[in-house]
Amino acid sequence: MEFVVLGSLETEVLASLRELEEAPAAEVRARLSRRGVRVAYTTVATVLGRLWSKGLVRRRRETCRGGERYVYRSAPNLEHRYVSNLVRGVARMFGTAGVVHLNEELEKLHPLEERELRRRLGLT
Repeated sequence: MEFVVLGSLETEVLASLRELEEAPAAEVRARLSRRGVRVAYTTVATVLGRLWSKGLVRRRRETCRGGERYVYRSAPNLEHRYVSNLVRGVARMFGTAGVVHLNEELEKLHPLEERELRRRLGLT
């Protein structure tokens, strides 16, 4: 997997999908709306497609009224895959000293800060 960075909307979409476990784009959009994120259906579908191409979600086709649609779910071991990818990216950009520094900073986090970081990364 290449170095993957998630934007804020991708993070919100992924977090909403994880709450739903498995859902089509319309249901993800509805969940986003309940979380206070107002976005068009087509934008959600595009973001889900990007997350799929990054290997962070899986999808399957499903017959529905009017044709077919994709139903999405988080990729297996998403947290491990994403964090491993992030650490590889830090190592590639800053070398082993960057990874050591990242680890030191993570160890300093208060549990509430860690929970917020996980939420922002779409890992909870």
